Formats: sequence, C-alpha cells, structure tokens
Amino acid sequence: MKQKTSFLCSECGYESAKWFGKCPSCGAWNTMEEFREAKQAAPRGTLAPAERRTRNKPLVINQIQTEEELRFYTGISELDRVLGGGAVRGSFVLVGGEPGIGKSTLLLQMCQEMCRQAKVLYVSGEESLRQIRLRADRLHISSPELFVLAETDLDEIIAETDLLQPDVLIVDSIQTVYQSDLNSAPGNTTQIKECAMKLMQYAKRRGVTIFIVGHVTKEGTLAGPKILEHMVDCVLYFEGEKQISFRCLRAAKNRFGSTNEVGVFEMSDCGLIEVPNPSAAMLSGHPVDASGNCIACTIEGSRPILAEIQALVTKTAYGTPRRMAAGVDYNRMVLLLAILEKRVGFYLSASDTYINVIGGMRLDEPAIDLPIALAVASSYRDQALPEGVMAFGEVGLTGELRAVTAAAQRIHEAIRLGFTTCIMPKQNIGRIEIPDGFRVIQKENIAQAIGAAFGAKGS
Repeated sequence: MKQKTSFLCSECGYESAKWFGKCPSCGAWNTMEEFREAKQAAPRGTLAPAERRTRNKPLVINQIQTEEELRFYTGISELDRVLGGGAVRGSFVLVGGEPGIGKSTLLLQMCQEMCRQAKVLYVSGEESLRQIRLRADRLHISSPELFVLAETDLDEIIAETDLLQPDVLIVDSIQTVYQSDLNSAPGNTTQIKECAMKLMQYAKRRGVTIFIVGHVTKEGTLAGPKILEHMVDCVLYFEGEKQISFRCLRAAKNRFGSTNEVGVFEMSDCGLIEVPNPSAAMLSGHPVDASGNCIACTIEGSRPILAEIQALVTKTAYGTPRRMAAGVDYNRMVLLLAILEKRVGFYLSASDTYINVIGGMRLDEPAIDLPIALAVASSYRDQALPEGVMAFGEVGLTGELRAVTAAAQRIHEAIRLGFTTCIMPKQNIGRIEIPDGFRVIQKENIAQAIGAAFGAKGS
C-alpha cells in the first residue's frame, strides 16, 4: 500500500507534487491544500487473460459507431430546450445556482415527468426523507418509479444504485458527498474532485444519466475545483433574484447541444412554472409615457426575447459620479456612457447613472447597446420615447451603429407583441424584408438614432 501526497488549488483545481504559496495556474495565494490518497498499484503483467481482452484498444476513427444519442425527455419543455432536446442517456449534468434559487425544486419536478418513462433515484445529502416528502407533497409529486435516498457516503450511494438500477440518478448536492478513504471533509476540493470523477465513470460505464447539484460562491462561480466543470457533459446555471419570481436556466457548457439557449421559469407557491412567452412576461407592467426606459430585443439561442431596459440619470451629490448596472455588463455600460458624452454631447460626468433590466434577466449581447443608449438619453432629457418603439444595434467607439444578427427574427417578435416602430442600424436593412404597417428607422450613428427617436415622425 503506497500513499500519495499531492497539493491541490482550491480555486482552480491545479494539482502539484509540491506546495506553492501562490498557485502557478490562477495566481491565487494560500490556496494549495494537501491531500493524501491511498492507492495500491497492481504489478505489471499480473492481469488475467480475460482482463487483458477487455482492455480498451485504439480504433480507427472511421470504425467508431456514431448512432444517435438516446434522450430522456424531462417533460419540462424549457429544460429540454436548454439541454438540447432532452437529457442524453449516460450523460453527466451539473446544475449550479445560488442557495434557495430553486435547483432542488426544478429537479424534483423533473422527476415527476421523467418517472413516466424511466426509473429515478433521488439522493439527498442536505435534507431528510421527511423533508423531501413534505416538499414533494407541496409540489404534488408522487410516482411509484421515484425512489428517494438520504445518504452522503458515495460508496453507499453507488451500492444502492447498483441494487436499484435506475435510469436516472440525481445527487443533491456534490458538496455533501464524500469518500471515506480520503483524509478530507465533505465539500473539500479533493472530495468534490474525486466524488465527481467516480460518478462520471459510473455514468459512462453503466449508461445512467446523472444530475448533480453544485453550489455557487459569492463570486457567482461553482464552488469546488474548476476541473469539475471539465468533467461533466453539461453545465446548467439557474439564475435570478430571490425577490423576483422569474428564473433563467442557461447552459454554460453542453456537449450534446447549443450553449445559447435559455429557459425561463416563474417561481410560485406550487413550484416552478414554465414561461413559454418570456417577452410578454418581461414586458408586463411596462410604464407608459415614462422617461428612462427602452425596449430591447435580444436573441437567446434560437429564441428572440423582448426585455425592458431602464436607466436613471440624476445629478450627483459627490465629486465622483456613481455607476451601477443590474442585468448588463458594468464595463460595457461605462463604455457606452463615454461614447454618449464624446459623440453626442451629453454631460454625464456630473451625473449618477443606474441601469437595470426588468425581470432579473441578464443581457450580454452587443445588440443591447442601442437600447441602453436610448434609455440613458431618455432619462437625461427627461423625455419618454414614443409608445410602440423598440430598438437593437451595436454601438462602436466612434459612435457608429453596426449590424447585428437575426434582425428579421427580432422584428417579427416585436410585431407579434404589438410594436409599431423599430430603430436599428442601417446596415441591416438590405438583408431583411420589412412587413407592411411596421415602421423602421435606420440610422448610421448613435447621434442620428437619438435625434430620430425624439424627433419628427418622418425621420
């Protein structure tokens, strides 16, 4: 029996044979933690003939079978959309999010639907069996194919899984599971890494679809080593503010589908409710004749979504103006404010500026540049945009408006929700057909777009 000593960075998962004060990979200080693992090396040449025959051998790439993946439909269309059409058999999926955001609720509701076509084992390391039953009763979840286990020892979990042989295994959460042969506490970087590796190998070997829940740190990243995200086939982030009922499910990584799709849910007393029409939900309560807001159209995967961007520009009471952004990138907001001051002439250096996306959504594509600029201009002038106006377009450093993708989809979504006017870059006009009855204002730079938005109807 030989004991191996290694050092693992708790921030990025970098492994080294010696200790460093500063991690060579991520540069963090005092993050190298020691762990010991008992391993018994098998002598060379001692494998039985049968074991030798079962060894993996290299194959010519053209000889590898590529039949279509067998998927489980979760019964939740928004979740299926993000997964790329359902959960693939034998895949390893990580669901991350802040505590209390609804991860366990989403997975338990998924169990109710998946039990109609598969056997599911739900393993909880954070709640007792009674707590899970009470939550299941509140969500009206009951199925003879849903089995629940309260256990944190990974060896016991694997043993029970072998006996039950479920099609889907859910582990909530990976931070509570541990291996008894490791000299570290549950939630430690070493425990998370080794437990995830064993579950991944089990999923691939037995063809069991495994979902694991991961907590999120204060910085918004998944707790544990970064290598955890590389092990899994799919990384899902459940986002949203606890004070806001809407929740967004995004795929940060997906080996079997797109990473651009987003699923929208609404938290209620009876659990999570799908929002098939996010645009209408996000625009509910949109103020009329109020300055400082503009409707943007963003593309999330294949779905166009209209969202309301609000801005508040007010005279600062301090020497340095405050800048705050919720739902948009802070650095991008600061850049747009500098462009408005340089290219349009708005004196924003003496004003506090606040930007917010209604509904708790986070927008990160360049097409929201123009709506942000129009919302800031509306608040700065204290003049509301005309009713029925939406906008999209990227803004360059010289103030020019640059073309964006999927312009036709954005316009059709705006028409479906009753909008009558769109302000957009001039470069997009030659690529789309404008429907009758819908007015398009095409401009080349941000100054012209702002002038047209608040100017004459014939602009």
